[in-house]
Amino acid sequence: MIQTDFLVIGSGIAGLTFAVKMARQFPDKTITILTKANTDETNTKYAQGGIAVVNDLEKDSFQKHIDDTLVAGDGLCNPEVVEIVVKEGPARVNEIIEWGAQFDKDPEGDYMRGKEGGHSEFRILHHKDITGFEIERALVEEARSHKNISIHNHWFVLDIITQHHLGHLVTKSTPDIECYGVYALNLQNYNIEKILSKVTVMAAGGVGQAYRTTTNPKIATGDGIAMAYRAKARIENMEFIQFHPTALYEAGVSPSFLITEAVRGDGAILRNKAGDAFMLQYDSRADLAPRDVVARAIDNEMKRTGTEHVYLDCTHMDPIKFKEHFPNIYAKCKSIGIDALEDYIPVAPAAHYCCGGIKTDQVGGTSIRHLYACGECASTGLHGANRLASNSLLEALVFAHRCGKDAAAKIDLLAFEERIPEWNALGTTEPQEMILITQSLKELQQVMSDYVGIVRNDVRLHRALNRLDLLHSETEELYRSSIVSPQLCELRNLITTAYLIVKSAQFRKESRGLHYNTDYPAKSELLQNIVL
Repeated sequence: MIQTDFLVIGSGIAGLTFAVKMARQFPDKTITILTKANTDETNTKYAQGGIAVVNDLEKDSFQKHIDDTLVAGDGLCNPEVVEIVVKEGPARVNEIIEWGAQFDKDPEGDYMRGKEGGHSEFRILHHKDITGFEIERALVEEARSHKNISIHNHWFVLDIITQHHLGHLVTKSTPDIECYGVYALNLQNYNIEKILSKVTVMAAGGVGQAYRTTTNPKIATGDGIAMAYRAKARIENMEFIQFHPTALYEAGVSPSFLITEAVRGDGAILRNKAGDAFMLQYDSRADLAPRDVVARAIDNEMKRTGTEHVYLDCTHMDPIKFKEHFPNIYAKCKSIGIDALEDYIPVAPAAHYCCGGIKTDQVGGTSIRHLYACGECASTGLHGANRLASNSLLEALVFAHRCGKDAAAKIDLLAFEERIPEWNALGTTEPQEMILITQSLKELQQVMSDYVGIVRNDVRLHRALNRLDLLHSETEELYRSSIVSPQLCELRNLITTAYLIVKSAQFRKESRGLHYNTDYPAKSELLQNIVL
């Protein structure tokens, strides 16, 4: 058994920021970070474009950033949260700069700022085209400098511990559900450990692997959202899955390589099979329309022309600036025989970001006491029906800070729950055929991609739910009879996450933001969040 004051699940920007803040404020308390892969293998690491922040009030304003976020969110953002994130963002970005994160500057020493879809001003700070990698590097280095932070790599968290594990009936209507810690599988010795904590922070990332084509790494299997749902936490707005419009098209390759929106911000043009620039037909903002608009436009062009991709034209762009700003994109294209400055880049939409998740309040608190959530697995109210480009890293910083501030005020009033039993694995055996897991995963990804993608309708959603029901029953039977493995648990979590996406999509009888249902193409006047 492990006991820790602060338990953090996930080692991306949100989890590491929280951990560092608590380590600095409480040098005598213990902070434990659990991650199922290597420390830096997170969605944060793969963020290319940058972080949206207003740090030049002569050329930009908080109100402009707020307005851009609200427009992208299509009526479902929480205006108070939007204001909080935009106005508190500059201080949080300055903190990670102090911790060593480096953003590109011009020869005069001012920060270089990019512009992306939905933004009215140039406000995206970046480190070439590997901003997330740079932020992750700096945060990991800072976290490792604190002796009271313990980072456990290759630990797979199985479940959140609540009163349920003390033998009490816990439902969504149970008042004051409490989190006492987690059960976790140590992947180095395959022991299942009981980890007790006073405060637990869920920062476990996104859900991209629910789809056949995604920009997310293999670890993005919705673990945090699924665990929170099983523990009876409130989950919100799962129908809003953002498809990044421009992932590099390589048949059969997953994850897909991301072509950041900043390329279009610098002047790249989307073209169809015939070489025609088509975005102006769909939106007056053309190639810099919000992601939901661009993704649907590309999807329609692909269906109209019978192709599996469209093209991104960078051939007219300044070669020196392109190679300086996008060196990894240029190198990646070059590695598959495409010179981005001479050839069109084949691109297609890919699942990229989950705008919903574990419902939180304005300090990151969930409906379960002592359990916080931040980062992509959380639904804070910032994104609404569609995330504005490069707002996610900013949100993670702001809410990691707010979680920490709230938790810090309570930590000395909390105690460990000592009565938690050990994990019960009686009656289980080694799984006999891994094909039962791998094939179910393929089926799940096929169902979600074909029926619950960029464009949906009621028949597709109904079919998806029927197939998910079968996958769920088969997988639960396997889970009950088998010794747990990360592959089985990830499948189980993805099925739960997929179910939440489909059910939320069925409840929304309109088209709004990232959710487009051809049976309800118009928006409803009734604005509401779908909470499960």
